[in-house]
Amino acid sequence: MERIESLEQFQNIINEDQYSVMKFDTTWCPDCKNLDRFIGPIVEENDDKSFFAVDAEKFEDLASKYEVRGIPSLLVFKNGEKLAHLHSKFAKTPTQIREYLDTLK
Repeated sequence: MERIESLEQFQNIINEDQYSVMKFDTTWCPDCKNLDRFIGPIVEENDDKSFFAVDAEKFEDLASKYEVRGIPSLLVFKNGEKLAHLHSKFAKTPTQIREYLDTLK
């Protein structure tokens, strides 16, 4: 999963006419590391979406703007609009992630 390196990159991606899934995380978060262990096949199953990782500490302003209160959180954007937000307490298992992404089809 490609990591966001700039605000400009983030803006360009979320403005695209396709689903962009932004995984807000940090380097020290145990739940983030656990999600990373099983997210690969889920990304492959959802080839109609682009997936990116955003460091919530490096981009605190984005995390605040989009109401990321816990990590990991998965936010979905399309055409510059936030369409969905899977909060951290619901992003702990592959089933929870798959069910969340299935609502976007």
